[in-house]
Amino acid sequence: MKLDILALAAHPDDIELSCSGTLIRHAEAGKKVGIVDFTQGELGTRGTPELRLQEAEEAGKRMRLSARVNLGFADGFFKNDLEHQMELIKQIRKYKPEIVFANALTDRHPDHGRAARLSIEACFLSGLKKVATELDGEAQEAWRPKKIFHYIQSTYIEPDFVVDVTEQWKKKTLAIEAFESQFHVKESGSLGDQTFISTPEFMQFISSRARSWGQSVGVKYAEGFTTHQALGLNNLFDLI
Repeated sequence: MKLDILALAAHPDDIELSCSGTLIRHAEAGKKVGIVDFTQGELGTRGTPELRLQEAEEAGKRMRLSARVNLGFADGFFKNDLEHQMELIKQIRKYKPEIVFANALTDRHPDHGRAARLSIEACFLSGLKKVATELDGEAQEAWRPKKIFHYIQSTYIEPDFVVDVTEQWKKKTLAIEAFESQFHVKESGSLGDQTFISTPEFMQFISSRARSWGQSVGVKYAEGFTTHQALGLNNLFDLI
């Protein structure tokens, strides 16, 4: 299955928190979107790997994903090396995305920056014909996405551009709430040890940041992205 957009994430729920509104917006416009989660988030204080996988599946339904894969890399310990690059290249060549979303280049969680660099290198190497891969016993063709955009996570980074997700905000919230083990989603409160992300204040932070980025372009809610590549436009009138 060829995808238009493939979002790469160190952990299940990275995408939901950071750029699910953008994925939903494009899915609603008829684009095929998917996610590759690198790990099961097994080092997280709350929940279990099995539960996180179930929550990710439900979140994917709420986002109208065409595909979601978990590579089973070691949470906290995966590396940007040959072994991990080759596994990611297989997924890039399988789905042949035009656009890739990747973790923030720098962030509070060290996995995020490492995942960003792994994504950049795998996308480049995926375009080299002499890098040979097989999937399900069949040789794969080289493929390089046109653009990589980095969603912004915990640490504030000034975005290079923002996407209006006002109409998708409620659906984004529902996708986040699929991860009941991780976030405060009920008035009765969250069960288990409290963490940075399990308090009502964290969800308020997510909303406030989106409101701030939305205000910057005259809409209610927006998601921010950075790019390490030059941006080119065919039509200036598509800008907000």
